Amino acid sequence: MKKSGIYTGTGDEGKTGLVSGNRIMKSDFRIDAYGDLDELNSRIGYACSYLDNNFSEEIKFLHTIQSALFDLGSNMACEFENRSKYNLPQLTDQLIKEVEAEIDRMDAQLTPLKNFILPGGSLEASAFHLARTATRSVERKLVHYEQSTKEKLPALSIIFLNRLSDYFFVLARYVNKVSKRPEIFWKPKN
Repeated sequence: MKKSGIYTGTGDEGKTGLVSGNRIMKSDFRIDAYGDLDELNSRIGYACSYLDNNFSEEIKFLHTIQSALFDLGSNMACEFENRSKYNLPQLTDQLIKEVEAEIDRMDAQLTPLKNFILPGGSLEASAFHLARTATRSVERKLVHYEQSTKEKLPALSIIFLNRLSDYFFVLARYVNKVSKRPEIFWKPKN
């Protein structure tokens, strides 16, 4: 039987390869950062799996978001000085405008918030709240990475992640509305 190309054994000693071919420890902060991007992408895929045909346009857009996260991950898997050499796909202003347009479209159909809401409602909305918090976590990690290493982040990455967390918040609310699930308002203890 032919050996699968899935396992290579090259990471068996705790190292992995970057786009440039350089090998670094899997514990490196860079690997941790783009590993969290991969986890976020998986959370989005998981959340999408709960959506039915009523959300076909949203699913299509979420696939665009997932592809953009792979683009960002490929840039994080390459040293700044080598990124242009490998012609890696980049985040664009147009994508950020599309995210903003989706936020505006859904938010226009929602009741304006006067109170904080608790994450939850439908299973689908809850999954998008998890994507939202994972996005914020990745955003914090990338900011910390840049501050710690002094390596420039891929262009527009923080703006994209900042909009994306807002998008998931609005999407979770929108999913609850379409699913006719009430929002749960935060009631602080006095």
